[in-house]
Amino acid sequence: MTKPDESELEATLLALTAQRGEGRTICPSEAARALGGDHPDGWGPLMQPIRRVAVRLMKEGRIVITRKGRPVDPDDFRGVYRLRLPEGQ
Repeated sequence: MTKPDESELEATLLALTAQRGEGRTICPSEAARALGGDHPDGWGPLMQPIRRVAVRLMKEGRIVITRKGRPVDPDDFRGVYRLRLPEGQ
């Protein structure tokens, strides 16, 4: 299995957040599992690339990264985070 490229990561993040719907969030690991399978050896290595793509998408205004229900600074956040569509999309 080949490692997904940035465009596949982006497409998966956007598709999953759109499927979940406005006002609802996804966990980044959902995207990792969708691409890497259920085994941690498959999806675990995708978590950092997914975070990088999520940060870029937030800076572009295409998704929102939240922590404890609030949007975060994409250049400075730690810990568990979730992803959602921007309001009105």
